[in-house]
Amino acid sequence: MRVIFCGTPRFAVPSLERLAEAGFEIPLVVTQPDKPRGRGLELEPTPVKAAALARGLRVIQPEKIKHNEEFRAELERIAPETIVVVGYGRIIPQWMIDLPRHGNINLHASLLPKYRGAAPIQWAIANGETVSGNTTMRIDAGLDTGDILLQEEMAIRPDDTAVTYAPRLAETGAHLLVKTLRGLEAGTITARPQEHAKASLAPILTKDDGRIDFTRSALDIVNRLRGFQPWPGAYTTFRGRTLNIYAASPETGTAALGQVVFQDGKLLAGCGEGTVLNILELQPEGKKRMAARDFANGMRLSAPEPLGQ
Repeated sequence: MRVIFCGTPRFAVPSLERLAEAGFEIPLVVTQPDKPRGRGLELEPTPVKAAALARGLRVIQPEKIKHNEEFRAELERIAPETIVVVGYGRIIPQWMIDLPRHGNINLHASLLPKYRGAAPIQWAIANGETVSGNTTMRIDAGLDTGDILLQEEMAIRPDDTAVTYAPRLAETGAHLLVKTLRGLEAGTITARPQEHAKASLAPILTKDDGRIDFTRSALDIVNRLRGFQPWPGAYTTFRGRTLNIYAASPETGTAALGQVVFQDGKLLAGCGEGTVLNILELQPEGKKRMAARDFANGMRLSAPEPLGQ
């Protein structure tokens, strides 16, 4: 099967590599343009570009695709049997959807119709899910609304963050993608519509999503901390300055809602539903990461003080 691969982030790299190893013909890889990074703002290739070039695959990086006649002519010349899309980061135009015989196949990092959108891994963990997974689906004009081809569950461990869960999901998703294309070749896969009434959304994250709302339960706050790694993370303010929280756990104990207290060697914050958050590791604005005990001692925290102010 002749496949054009469209992808950008590290999550998409295993999919490209497994497809190549499985013997699929990949005449073209499409990825986002290089972006300036670091202090020197030097152009850095996308993870997919780096992986493709390492395998000797041809790469193009169009600035736009919807009304790009040169790009369209190139895809029509290649005449792919399918276009695989994994985290490409651009809306696929209808002409691309209609081009290949087997359509455009997307690997989405959730069990659709749950968590449609740009951040399914982050929101699944932030919402306290214990199971998520991957879906291969046909791309249509909607937002992750296309017919489902295959799905596979994968447990979310209690200590998983978005950073630890994503690489495992990327690897299992790559194998699911190979299985999907093999099934399409053999004619053994029947697509099924999504149950749209059961859909939920996983919108792109914003900085404000990381702001801790202490009216939530301690468990909710911990789940959001896990899900929103590495960005936007979890943060609040203390004595008027930003305080980033890197590790915390629900705790038995007492603390007034929205107040922090150093008690029995623990830095405790009062949360919603009468729960308490044990803050383990943090970073005050302008300082290095540190243990909560060191923070409490350095701040001479001898009485309850408000957070978020």
